[in-house]
Amino acid sequence: MTSSFADLGVPSSLTDVLAARDITVPTPIQAATLPDSLAGRDVLGRGRTGSGKTFAFLLPVVARRLADPSASRRRGRLPRALILAPTRELAGQIASSLEPLAAQAGLAHVTIFGGVGQNPQVRALQAGVDVVVACPGRLEDLLGQGHADLSGIEVTVLDEADHMADLGFLPVVKRLLDRTPRRGQKMLFSATLDSGVDVIARRYLHDPVTHHADSAQSPVAAMDHHVLHIDAGQRLAVLTDLGSAPGRTVVFTRTKHGAKKLAKQLNGAGVPTVELHGNLAQNARTRNLDAFHSGQASTLVATDIAARGIHVDDVSLVVHADPPVEHKAYLHRSGRTARAGAGGTVVTLMTDEQVRDVRSLTRAAGIKPTTTRADAGHPILAELAPGERTLVPGGLTIQAPAQGGGRQGSGRAGGPKGQGSRRTGQGGSQQGRGSRRTQDGSSRRGGPGTGRGDRTQGGPRRGGQDQGSGRGGQGSGRTGQGQGQTRRRQGRQQTSGGSIVAFSTSSGSGRRR
Repeated sequence: MTSSFADLGVPSSLTDVLAARDITVPTPIQAATLPDSLAGRDVLGRGRTGSGKTFAFLLPVVARRLADPSASRRRGRLPRALILAPTRELAGQIASSLEPLAAQAGLAHVTIFGGVGQNPQVRALQAGVDVVVACPGRLEDLLGQGHADLSGIEVTVLDEADHMADLGFLPVVKRLLDRTPRRGQKMLFSATLDSGVDVIARRYLHDPVTHHADSAQSPVAAMDHHVLHIDAGQRLAVLTDLGSAPGRTVVFTRTKHGAKKLAKQLNGAGVPTVELHGNLAQNARTRNLDAFHSGQASTLVATDIAARGIHVDDVSLVVHADPPVEHKAYLHRSGRTARAGAGGTVVTLMTDEQVRDVRSLTRAAGIKPTTTRADAGHPILAELAPGERTLVPGGLTIQAPAQGGGRQGSGRAGGPKGQGSRRTGQGGSQQGRGSRRTQDGSSRRGGPGTGRGDRTQGGPRRGGQDQGSGRGGQGSGRTGQGQGQTRRRQGRQQTSGGSIVAFSTSSGSGRRR
């Protein structure tokens, strides 16, 4: 008989939150670990990505805070729960799952990772939080600067510890764990216990209860595995056919360059596609994942490094456009589908030169795929990805939003009657007229004859209005509008979306390249 969350000891206020998200039946890893974790025992949980590990540790973390609500009312309080994750995407996903539970319990939490400014994270820590969800590197930086304090931690969670090991984070993890009280509860979740994860478990977990949701080296039973033996010249056509079917598709490549190139090709073929790899800035990674989550993009092209950060429950198809080298990478990639008990299809593209490698790979992964010699018109494609094919001319174009408002085509120098700024003057905290740089070199004052450069409104930087000169007259700096002749023939500015905008001296308008 299947237990309910209430049967496992989860407080009713939290089961209501889960029910509102249509989560009513515990997964095997949740059913196995929750009785012990809710009782305060150290837990070592072994299960693959997609098995429901996130709520397996979030529920006891929040339930513990519910048992002592007074601690959450102190301003400037130290965090009492620490959750470590290997990637920014995974940390964000954990925080999203935590949000409704924390709101129900009245808990404050902060997500800490690199690639973005640290000031908002520092302010949150200074104000006081109950739960910290963090990537190891940035958290250690904040500790070194004196902005974080782990001396009050009562519960520590290591999620996907094996992936932390793969990324070389275990030395940092050890240093962080050494900063937490020894008496605190520890929970470690990992698909495997190799690469030093077993050392972490022995050193920091006290008399842990070990639970296995499934074999870490075996594929999920609900996955259908297929190998398509194709000619190299058919690769894009086959991917276009699969990606244009209904549902979400994740395509994996070996390299960042390969992911970027393939995403561009799929968009050109009419498949709305976004990319995810280490060369993207954090705002671009978040924007692309949001587009994939919302359905704006039907296909996501990613690298192995990004594989662990993709947590979308309804991915129907995973395609290994480049077969991975190791079988563990194959299982981790494939874990983007068939999540939380759902079914899914995994397809590996194989050329003549890859036959031996793919056979070795599938044998090591413990799977027996169905192999089909196929091209773009083969009926097997409709079986693997059923439904009417839909192509969108040009694929997907995502406009990068400005901070506090929209961006307009802009540059560092506007021409006559040109509207030019590095950041637009519409909306939010970046409104303003004029420039930050002036004709005579001062920071916020215009030179003779160019107007007044004093701020007339607002206190915070970028919040008020300036009237003054641009680089060569009355024109734009970061947020202004104006007109005048520029000394520069052309300005070039890299936008946050990654494209180049070139600006004419005659109109000040932007032209994407």
